[in-house]
Amino acid sequence: MKQLSGAQKKQRKKKQEKIAKSLEYSLNRYFGPANLVRGQQNNFDANEELLNNEDAINVEFVENENVVNVEFVENENAVNAELVENENDVNENEENKHIDENDGNENDHLKTSYVLDIFDPIVWDGLDTKMKDLLVEKGPKKEYDLKFPLDKESRHFSYTYYVQMLPNGETRDRKWLVYSKELDKVFCFCCKLFKVMHTRSNLASEGVNDWKHLGDKLKQHEHSVEHLTNLRACVELEMRLNKNKTIDKDLQEQIRKDTKHWKHVMLRIIAVVKCLATHNLAFRGTHEKIYEDSNGNFLGMLEMIADFDPIMQEHFRLIRNKKIHYHYLSHKIQDELISILSSKVKTAIIRKIKEAKYFSVILDCTPDASHKEQMTLILRCVVVSSSPITIEEYFLEFLNVDDTTGLGLFNELQVVLQSLGLDIDNVRGQGYDNGSNMKGKNQGVQRRLLDINPRAFYMPCGSHCLNLVICDMANSCTRAKSFFGACQCIYNVFANSTKRWNVLLDYIDKLTLKSLSMTRWESHIESVKAILSQVSQIREALFKLAEISEDAKLSRDAYTLASGELSSFEFILSLVIWHDILHKINLVSKKLQSEDMRLDIAIKQLTGLVSFFEMYRENGFSSAMIDAKKIASQMEIEPIFFEKRRIARKRHFDEISNTERENQSAEESFRIDYFLLVVDIAIGQLRSRFEQMQCFESIFGFLFDVAKLISLDGNELMSSCVNLENALRHGESSDIDAKYLCSELEVLQVMLPNEACDANKPWTSFQILEFVKTIDMFPNAMIAYRILLTIPVTVASAERSFSKLKLLKNYLRTTMSQERLNGLALLTIEKDMLENIEYDDIIDDFASKSATRKHFQ
Repeated sequence: MKQLSGAQKKQRKKKQEKIAKSLEYSLNRYFGPANLVRGQQNNFDANEELLNNEDAINVEFVENENVVNVEFVENENAVNAELVENENDVNENEENKHIDENDGNENDHLKTSYVLDIFDPIVWDGLDTKMKDLLVEKGPKKEYDLKFPLDKESRHFSYTYYVQMLPNGETRDRKWLVYSKELDKVFCFCCKLFKVMHTRSNLASEGVNDWKHLGDKLKQHEHSVEHLTNLRACVELEMRLNKNKTIDKDLQEQIRKDTKHWKHVMLRIIAVVKCLATHNLAFRGTHEKIYEDSNGNFLGMLEMIADFDPIMQEHFRLIRNKKIHYHYLSHKIQDELISILSSKVKTAIIRKIKEAKYFSVILDCTPDASHKEQMTLILRCVVVSSSPITIEEYFLEFLNVDDTTGLGLFNELQVVLQSLGLDIDNVRGQGYDNGSNMKGKNQGVQRRLLDINPRAFYMPCGSHCLNLVICDMANSCTRAKSFFGACQCIYNVFANSTKRWNVLLDYIDKLTLKSLSMTRWESHIESVKAILSQVSQIREALFKLAEISEDAKLSRDAYTLASGELSSFEFILSLVIWHDILHKINLVSKKLQSEDMRLDIAIKQLTGLVSFFEMYRENGFSSAMIDAKKIASQMEIEPIFFEKRRIARKRHFDEISNTERENQSAEESFRIDYFLLVVDIAIGQLRSRFEQMQCFESIFGFLFDVAKLISLDGNELMSSCVNLENALRHGESSDIDAKYLCSELEVLQVMLPNEACDANKPWTSFQILEFVKTIDMFPNAMIAYRILLTIPVTVASAERSFSKLKLLKNYLRTTMSQERLNGLALLTIEKDMLENIEYDDIIDDFASKSATRKHFQ
């Protein structure tokens, strides 16, 4: 190779000094410069090419505790025009052009970026001393979650090569062996870094991918003199670094101080991002400069922190004095931090779901502010590893779906489960609303999933079913529809004007009137309760409004309501009856909507609700009459029913007379045609809509509580176990073995403590699972109870995620990208998981990604 002349060496040295001076106040300077050559290029030729083209050099290096990456940029002038972090070098008009909070072009920039991992041997040719020191200090990085590609002979690298078998049978870790994902080859860490010019081992040069003979080559290499020499150099350097006795120890100490400073800065920036994300607040404003009006919540909170915190004060001082170019306050940094945080949370959730193995899917759809159909994905599992055991429903993401048919939604479900690394065969439950595309028995999502996995038990949403029961009750007869119509009219009369509302407030001092919801019928209890508790005051307010109003129609409506419905005993009785019904249903509905609701508890609650209506049918009318008469007496209303004039008509000679029906009193007609009709519809609808729960009870019923478990003899217990095994069978495999499960439960019946069999409060399935986990000797019983508790009861978690969707993607933020929406939604919904993530891990991940990101004009 031709050697450089003295003049060429001097010229190269001047260019190096000029480049270092131009980067004097950049973030690169704080973490130390690095000149890396990409790929397997010759070190000398690559450095010469970089030095001969000054405008093509822009090297950025960020040192962090775990991750160090390097970025190469082809054109310095093009990069400087794109760097939005440098608010002083970029034209203000160009900067404002990229301020839009929902800029969707960033992903395109990231796709074209060239990212190099400093821990990958592909970039180890041509490292300078500082980079070698850093790699030796951090040590080789090994990943154990990789899927290795196959070669032509269908062979691949294996983790077993990381272990050396000694002659005495003991094992030893080959810490020096490193696998490159980019090249699909293995290298020797110490020989690659400290090799001489003419090395004989491919492990120190281009790498080895001969998987058939790799074992022999590794044995030959690890006993070679060359390997032992390089290993000694590596160990000695590591010892000197640990003792801080290297030649450039002062520079190393300065780098550590600067790194610590930047970590403190990033710590505060990440804290602000977490705060805004968890509280559903917008990040950006009209401008992206500090100490300017309308620069958004993100910069505003950092400015507030800088008023008290010396570290942020110093950071802002450097920015305003143009001492640094990379301040990490731009909208792209915000998006990157949101992506990192959400990725950490999602990884933690997926890890828990995989540990639980069995899970249920909960899906629901709603349009967002930009008129896109969003399907939320909720996964439910039993976390046995925690103490105590918990039932969790985790939000994963929103899926933008174009095809809302059963086939389209099912295909989306399959794709997302595959992308998350979850096996669809481990689904043991599915919960949807009552839409035909979801619950359809022939073409719905539940049918298509059952065709693939018959163990994915479908459960219609209990709260939605209760809502439909009330809807059918309210529309069962003319009197019921007229009653709720009058309640809404009373609200409308006062709510359509602030002056009228003030008239109402002058008379009432408790609950204000509520509007009826056409979708959530159980919420009608709030409207009925407000009228029932202060019906006398509302009537006086209506009379007052009719008197003072200048609008003739309004005056007539107010007077009609006051002298009509609110002065009618039938209306007061209807208020009492509907209050009793709605209050009971609302209690059960709220109970079913809890995240840890279990199938056995849900069945018990619904059974109790049916029993309530059966008893209310017998005694409810008489008790309601007593309460209504008390209210009527206070309002000076006679407790009588309006009698219609009977029309005398001529009967035909062959007509069968219904004397009993014709001679009914107004009270009896109200009881039969209104009260009994509504209650009978409620009983019938509850039994028909929750028949699926009765099916589940026939499969899992013997596991619901201790009372049912200990009441079974040997034959009954075996029959129940066989039935459960058949239900959990798919093909030739089953989750449990009926024979072993029966024997385990027979032993469990004897081992249960006395307090578990308390007749007043027997242990539930959840408490039995806790006991089984403690004993740790009933594996089949453990599986059976885990599957029972995995089956969902409602889709309330999906509905709650939609409330966050409305806050995040409102009419001011309709252009938000799907990736940002999912990131923010995950952070705000799963905020408890976010609190468990270490700041150091976030900073390490951020440093590795931001330092290697290219920016293009």
